[in-house]
Amino acid sequence: MKKYTFPILTIFLSLIIFVSCKETKNDVVQSSKTSALKAGYEIEPVNIQNVKLTDSFWLPIIKRVQEITIAYAIQKCNEEGRFENFLIAGKQKTGEVRGEMPFDDTDVYKIIEGASNTLISAPNPKLEKVLDSLIAIVKIGQEKDGYLTTWRTINPAKPPAPWVPVIEGKRWESLQISHECYNSGHLIEAAVVHYEATGKRNFLDIAIKNADLLVKTFGDKPGQVKGVPGHQIVETGLIKLYQITGKEDYLKLAKYFLDNRGNPNNHKLYGEYAQDHIPVVQQNEVVGHAVRAVYMYAGMTDIAAMTKDQGYTDAVNKLWDNMVNKKMYITGGIGSRHDGEAFGENYELPNLTAYNETCAAIGDVYWNHRLHNLTGKSQYFDVIERTMYNGLISGISLNGKQFFYPNALESDGVFKSNRGSCTRQAWFDCSCCPTNLIRFVPSIPGLIYSKSKDALYVNLYASNNASFTLGKTDLEISQQTGYPWNGKVVISVNPKKESQFTIKLRVPGWARNEVLPGDLYTYKKASTQKVSINLNGETLAIQPQDGYLTITRNWKKGDKINLNFQMEVQEVETNAKVESNKNKVSLEYGPIVYAVEEIDNKTNFDKIDVAAKDTFTVKKEPNLLQGVNVIENSKFKAIPYYSWSNRGVGKMKVWLDYKN
Repeated sequence: MKKYTFPILTIFLSLIIFVSCKETKNDVVQSSKTSALKAGYEIEPVNIQNVKLTDSFWLPIIKRVQEITIAYAIQKCNEEGRFENFLIAGKQKTGEVRGEMPFDDTDVYKIIEGASNTLISAPNPKLEKVLDSLIAIVKIGQEKDGYLTTWRTINPAKPPAPWVPVIEGKRWESLQISHECYNSGHLIEAAVVHYEATGKRNFLDIAIKNADLLVKTFGDKPGQVKGVPGHQIVETGLIKLYQITGKEDYLKLAKYFLDNRGNPNNHKLYGEYAQDHIPVVQQNEVVGHAVRAVYMYAGMTDIAAMTKDQGYTDAVNKLWDNMVNKKMYITGGIGSRHDGEAFGENYELPNLTAYNETCAAIGDVYWNHRLHNLTGKSQYFDVIERTMYNGLISGISLNGKQFFYPNALESDGVFKSNRGSCTRQAWFDCSCCPTNLIRFVPSIPGLIYSKSKDALYVNLYASNNASFTLGKTDLEISQQTGYPWNGKVVISVNPKKESQFTIKLRVPGWARNEVLPGDLYTYKKASTQKVSINLNGETLAIQPQDGYLTITRNWKKGDKINLNFQMEVQEVETNAKVESNKNKVSLEYGPIVYAVEEIDNKTNFDKIDVAAKDTFTVKKEPNLLQGVNVIENSKFKAIPYYSWSNRGVGKMKVWLDYKN
């Protein structure tokens, strides 16, 4: 069978021309986008198109994904038949379905979404043309009524995975595991971002047609299918589509899917694995498959915002409290069990066998971002920051071409924690994590700022130049910082004209002697370092309130804020209920969690410990692991956890024996 090859997938250029002739711009979205958003979240993120990153930490990571990982993933998807499946489904080719997963289509969608976020940041005609070619291929695989899951279209009696049951070969017959709605969710999410990036209808029309089929198909009316997706994400996709189209059917269907989880009168329940054991508003413990869980909690938070449903609000608060207080790793990772890729029991946090799926870390950031937009509380960005700097970017190698699916906190060099490997792999038969990193990483600039009518929230510290409207004020703001390697931040504030508004500057949890919200982790010794802030050279005597330093004044051009979050090496200990970490500490410097790796400590790795009287030095090593701060003492050298396993297979540990 012939394989179509990248670059630019030239065989399909005629299709690109055909599709692009039918494109129109900016004629689908009603003015309801803004009103729909305002009807929900009171706080909204500043869009990535308004934030130009210049940061020495995040910009190289984002560029690596944009310039290396996207092309690499397209190549891999081409080799493994992801594109070919759409052509076979559309009868442009003959053959059997390729790949091993019922959700392989979503790898294509996530690549398009990440590349679209790249286009939002900066125009790139060549990349846009590549996306047009991929979208043209997707369109070929869509059935006339909007249905789009290629394996079932190709041969409904022969799923790519043997664990997908076939009864009569009908659509939706195995919702628990078929991933048909999951495929729709990623399709819709990606199409919305592509539309926002380009203004083009080509991908959005595909998604709308698919969403309209879902609306027609599911519900309690005669002839409709009762049931809910096995793997959540279509809920947030439908809500995003509602936000840009104003079509309430999408919002109603998202709520229908959530309202009927745990409802035995609607369908045969899937159980805790899929968070389908009891109604969502009664759930108060995070259980089951961690990725499914946080995608669902993100959808629940959307519903809480959009409908003001107090039951949903109470539920997401209880679930978040349980996760952060009892089930989160020091790296921000979630999901301790390989079995079921799932949350364990309360305080079940093993290190060698920790799962911590990269997709779960990404989903958790999406959820916490929504919780911040709902409440304005800084605690959610404490979780986001910890996750991003540690257990999320650990999922991708420094060359952008190898990946962790699980992210363990210990390695003995023998246990193959990463789906059959002791180190990062070049790809997976289930490639959800690599493509999810592509989807997420280019969107990072959109996390830095958020705003309400008269307040700007500075949530993350990274060098950038931003320009946007705050209320009625046209505002330019910039940051210059060496964060996370040091805590000095200079913020320049330049309104077009002198205006009164509020700036809220987040004080990271680590700078307030709080590892994470709650009592799961604590610093062994509280730091005495104080946060300092001055405005135009004048020291301000203000204290954090709700995690923010708040300044309300008449701002004028040239105003300058200087922040200093003083960093020192901190020892972290775990709640005594976590058996795996008893009499152990981990090391942090600022937001970075550290690990010791055998390659740096070849003669004494198994004997490394921390004693009460130990002192540490922090040293910049610009030629190590693309430039990192290391922690050293007379016994060992520690590197940032995210950078481990970039120098071959070996032992590693985050938690070190502690001796008084």
